[in-house]
Amino acid sequence: MSLIERIRNHREPPLFVAELSGNHHQDFDTAKNLVALAARNGADAIKLQTYTADSITLPSTQPEFMVQEGLWKGRSLHELYQEAATPYEWHKPLAAHAATLGIQLFSTPFDEAAVDFLEEEINPPVYKISSFEVTHIPLLRRVAQTRKPVLMSVGMAEESEIANAVNSLKTNGCPEVVLLKCVTQYPSVPEGFHLQSMGTLADRFQCEIGLSDHTLTNEVALAATALGARVIEKHFTDDRNAGGIDAAFSLEPRELKTLTREIRTVHSALGSPEIGSAKQDADQRRFRRSIYTTRPIRSGEVFSRENLKIVRPAHGLAPERWFTVIGKTASRDLPEHAPLQSGDWVE
Repeated sequence: MSLIERIRNHREPPLFVAELSGNHHQDFDTAKNLVALAARNGADAIKLQTYTADSITLPSTQPEFMVQEGLWKGRSLHELYQEAATPYEWHKPLAAHAATLGIQLFSTPFDEAAVDFLEEEINPPVYKISSFEVTHIPLLRRVAQTRKPVLMSVGMAEESEIANAVNSLKTNGCPEVVLLKCVTQYPSVPEGFHLQSMGTLADRFQCEIGLSDHTLTNEVALAATALGARVIEKHFTDDRNAGGIDAAFSLEPRELKTLTREIRTVHSALGSPEIGSAKQDADQRRFRRSIYTTRPIRSGEVFSRENLKIVRPAHGLAPERWFTVIGKTASRDLPEHAPLQSGDWVE
């Protein structure tokens, strides 16, 4: 089953994507180990980011190129992206490594050249668009020209910007767009996600929806699952204490294992939209009430509250037959504590 088929198949739990980002510390063995740990602890796919510092910003220390607050306060964008970038030569061996572990690898490109590179090197099954790039129409057009499905985060985008981005993708060859809610603050807090708008996105753009989650806990991802998210994306690291550019809002292996298990549990509880009892309730139905005799009843005796009672279990007539039965005459002798059956009275 391809990634997009998995996303479309609502009988399956959401696709869980482990985002490696810059948590590899510029060490290939660390990156390779992260892929293995993600696969071992429940991830369905691995996502990289494909850019260089020079392809995403300028080597400037002017105020507008400096991070003013948050985790990376005081650092220049160029310096930050140099540290976080995944070397291009790693992509192909990491994709091959993921394949041997039974999961797929794809990436978020940040310029048109990165798309060309990804197509040639790993031929990814889908593409991811960062919420920061929703207005980067030249990039969107190039991604769409690959005719691959696209997962697009829409954290900071207005509806008109989302509409323009979706239109740009679809009119240039993209067969399917999946929109992911996110909050671009790192780390994020649950307030402000407005998860109920996922349904609005799904209706407005006739698409599957999901979540790119930068919170430090599981609640938002679980709530999104309950609201129909078909993709859950979280950053992943081997050890938060070891640092790493995105370590502060990344899951460790045991946390990933817990979250993927909980997501699948929540999804299994969603079940069918049809009204009815659960399968596990079937055996318990026998402990409902039914009509039983409370003492021996002779043929010809009138049924009354003195000789019949509605009790558990449910081997006799259903309680809804009570008013039909009361006042009828027994058609045969009935023992004490016997379930009343059709034919036990004279019509």
